[in-house]
Amino acid sequence: MLRARKAIRLRDIVNVLVTSSRELRSFNRQFRKIDKPTDVLSFPAPPAVQRQTRCVAGDVAISADIARENAVRLGHSVADEVKILTLHGILHLAGFDHERDHGEMAREESRLRRDLKLESGLIERSPGVLHQPLERKRRKVTGLGSQRRRA
Repeated sequence: MLRARKAIRLRDIVNVLVTSSRELRSFNRQFRKIDKPTDVLSFPAPPAVQRQTRCVAGDVAISADIARENAVRLGHSVADEVKILTLHGILHLAGFDHERDHGEMAREESRLRRDLKLESGLIERSPGVLHQPLERKRRKVTGLGSQRRRA
């Protein structure tokens, strides 16, 4: 998703893990205290790591099982579904938070999906479902490439 990173102006590297729902459930339980699988989780690199390396924004974990189920249900390829989930996770790594931003992330995700020619995104098709970055508080907007920037 290099094109998505460039479109968001996120210069730093994003590692993507596509794994089982079992592992996503484990991550969700460990980091969010929610004992159920989820489709995508974002793990921003700690600020200290960002300052040291200035090259890693964080990690995105995706459930291959849920991606496959969504793709079948929505009538598109698993590859497209993984791209949609990755885009959502990258937006979280860039500092967006759809729970608190009054639609800003949804608008940005919608714009990027159109630009990248992807199907409907998570926020649009899952009203009320929480897809939250794993961070304690929203980071301040600074010059680091792994944090959201305003144009």
